[in-house]
Amino acid sequence: MARRSLAGGATAGAVSRVRFAPSSNNLLVSSWDSGLRLYDADAGTLRFKAETEAALLDCCFEDESAALVCGSDGSVRRYDFGSGAQDTVGLHGDMVACIEFSQMTGQVVTGSLDKKLQFWDMKKRSVNPSSTITLDSDVASLSICGMYILAAVARNVYFYDIRNLTGPVREKDCPLEYHIRCLQASPEWNGYVAGSVDGVVALKYLDCGTDGDTGYAFRCHPNSRNGRSDLVSINCIAVHPCSKKTFLTGDDEGYTIAWDAQSKKKLLVLPSYSGSVASMAYNHSGQLLAVAPNYYQEVDKVVEKHHIFIETVENLKGKSRLV
Repeated sequence: MARRSLAGGATAGAVSRVRFAPSSNNLLVSSWDSGLRLYDADAGTLRFKAETEAALLDCCFEDESAALVCGSDGSVRRYDFGSGAQDTVGLHGDMVACIEFSQMTGQVVTGSLDKKLQFWDMKKRSVNPSSTITLDSDVASLSICGMYILAAVARNVYFYDIRNLTGPVREKDCPLEYHIRCLQASPEWNGYVAGSVDGVVALKYLDCGTDGDTGYAFRCHPNSRNGRSDLVSINCIAVHPCSKKTFLTGDDEGYTIAWDAQSKKKLLVLPSYSGSVASMAYNHSGQLLAVAPNYYQEVDKVVEKHHIFIETVENLKGKSRLV
């Protein structure tokens, strides 16, 4: 895997999210310095830039021509890359932590610190949500798997059928000892991977199948130097879009680790980044991996830029089965 820094892909504030476009190598980046940027990851050029007053906590593509973002002011906005126009999709009562767009239903789904999941119909373009689900805690992460929307709430995962939101299809599906930090579903697996603040990763299948396999959980850092469990937060997860075996975890110590979902073994540890891995994303073909590490300001060191790195997945003969 070859590493390069995205030319011009540096932000003054910490990165909250990186996302590749559905069918191109355009990379969307949201950050805490209230910036939204669109890069051509191949050419390393900036294609679009927008500034907002609120910090941007998450972003996603509606399609190749538009992005959806959510902010610390509770807002949900849409940006058109061609015209530069922006529209308010809707509002929450508190910071909006995560956002997803369903290509199947044309709905925007948002999760907030106001303990609500809200659904916005992009065809109607109404600022009033089409549906609202009130939960018992903040929504930390969202992911879409076909017609299902999965929500990480405290130590559990709830998932709903977007076509029928009268109640969850399954609730408290993934009880962990500590709060879930990130969640990534995979239509290929018909399941999801969740990472918690104590370094535990859980892989769960939505359908147990004929063998009754429901999934498993493990700790990414089983031991620390003093022999005790090392509580290293899992900040982000990336599931390979073309492989039924591989997913990656990005943690608070700057490590990106590839895992084999079937053999339950570690495949590869990438050279450490000098900051906490905040967000990762595969492109549509699984040949590029965008990684955004964030650097914490030290007393004697001022962090001026947070760089975004592009890892190129190559043929690692005898080293891993990453591809």
